[in-house]
Amino acid sequence: MGSPRRGKKRAKGGGLHVACFGAIGAVIGLGVAVAHVSRAPSYLSDSPETCINCHVMYPQYTTWAHSAHGNVATCNDCHVPHDNLLHHYAFKAKDGMKHATIFTLRAEPQVIKMSEAAIPVVQNNCIRCHTNTVESAAMHGLAPDGLRCWDCHRDTPHGRARSLSATPQVLRPRLAPVGLDDPGHRVEGRTPRQTTEESDHE
Repeated sequence: MGSPRRGKKRAKGGGLHVACFGAIGAVIGLGVAVAHVSRAPSYLSDSPETCINCHVMYPQYTTWAHSAHGNVATCNDCHVPHDNLLHHYAFKAKDGMKHATIFTLRAEPQVIKMSEAAIPVVQNNCIRCHTNTVESAAMHGLAPDGLRCWDCHRDTPHGRARSLSATPQVLRPRLAPVGLDDPGHRVEGRTPRQTTEESDHE
């Protein structure tokens, strides 16, 4: 016959296990809910619509969509390194966490500018896509050292008026709402490029 003390210890130990499993389940459930609401899986893609998960990027998205780069390059083509897969995703994760943190803390600036770490990435990607043009300009002495591509091409691809206050009525696409019963939840497709005015007339 077991002692009453052992029975009490077992009962306490069982309650502790249930509490631990309950806490772990709550954390996992909360993590899944946050990942769903924030459209976290979309950040693994190259879809430009991912950038407008945060409303502060509407001017950047819209100016890109109406630029010469709109049909030939995505945001990641310019803003993420392409030298190797590890560097590509490491930079994307680091930059994404920085952006998400700033947006969550409501600390985003009115005018979004490239960070120091992003400048060489964008410059290298300009050269990667426009190698022939850069080589031709260098041959004719038109590419002095120290200049960045956008020192001359200032309107490419986002234009000069890029702040939230400069483009308050910007025509922006409407993403599908996030919900478990939403069959149209797709950030991967190009359909979100439709503007709000166009969708209102349908």
